Amino acid sequence: MNAGDVRQFVVAADDDGIRLDRWFKRHMAGTSFTTVAKWARTGQLRVDGARATPGDRLTAGQTLRVPPAEPTRTDAPQKRERPPLSADEAAYVQDMVIHKDNAAIVLNKPPGLATQGGTKTTEHVDGLLDALTFESEGRPKLVHRLDKDTSGALLVARNARAAGFFAKSFSSRTARKVYWALIVGVPDIRDGIIDLPIGKQPGTGGEKMHVDEESGSPARTRYRVIERAGNRAAWVELQPYTGRTHQLRVHMNAIGHPIVGDGKYGGPASFLTGGVSRKMHLHARRIRIDHPDGGQIDVTADLPAHFAESMGLLGFDEALGNALPLDEPKFNETPEGKRRAAATIAKAKRRDRKGERRGRSRA
Repeated sequence: MNAGDVRQFVVAADDDGIRLDRWFKRHMAGTSFTTVAKWARTGQLRVDGARATPGDRLTAGQTLRVPPAEPTRTDAPQKRERPPLSADEAAYVQDMVIHKDNAAIVLNKPPGLATQGGTKTTEHVDGLLDALTFESEGRPKLVHRLDKDTSGALLVARNARAAGFFAKSFSSRTARKVYWALIVGVPDIRDGIIDLPIGKQPGTGGEKMHVDEESGSPARTRYRVIERAGNRAAWVELQPYTGRTHQLRVHMNAIGHPIVGDGKYGGPASFLTGGVSRKMHLHARRIRIDHPDGGQIDVTADLPAHFAESMGLLGFDEALGNALPLDEPKFNETPEGKRRAAATIAKAKRRDRKGERRGRSRA
């Protein structure tokens, strides 16, 4: 791209609702607020063709028009070009591909690999996308994310048109994602909805989320118990109806059943003995989304080695999860369904308070 080129970006699903000035801070950190304000004041900054201001909220799928880059001072440090990928790096990411068509690529992301870069994060999916151009000319674009330690199906758009289409699907909740998880203990209600708002936990710099019933964003998760290993653990299917950061991890911990290996939210109680891996057991098993050219993309991702081994140790039969239908009646919308879900959460809170009292008495 030449210095004089107008730039256009499609707002991704993960940026839905973000302020325009925050979008620049996230994606174009070298652009100062003063520059953004000047572009807005002079009408050069536009969203879907309309003039925009730094405080405007963006919606997934919108097209952001950014004016040409400011002339670079000769004494200013130059932005480093992305280094070419090695043959091993290219093979590594190409081996993750489980679906490819003219509009999309679906990867089976391994645990431990971040989706995007950040502070002290130099190895990530975004940095490997140059190896996935295949016969296309453009570089693929991320349209959603998975946590670093979450494995499974990750959709990547192959062009700007597809990126905009998929971003709208995620923001409108027409895309369906199914996760498998191993959790500590067994919920009393085998099939339920967790409806608890989530916000950033104060004092963590936004690195950790928590249930915030006063000012949190709405968050809803459907869970189904597939199998149980006595009262020790359960294998559950999770379907997020919203897309909040760390939603599944926060919600399962909130009802007293943290995801196995999720020490960040479950603490020491999230780890099982008996040879079960200490890695997190959360896997994006399936993604179903409309295709820009009609029809649907419906892809299932195999379990990573540590998850599959834990399934065997606990005696779980993978075929039982594969047999579950994707869509089920939303019984939670009834008063009885909501009452039962609220009762589960209240019971978990009482159990936590009881544990705190015991801890104080021992002290």
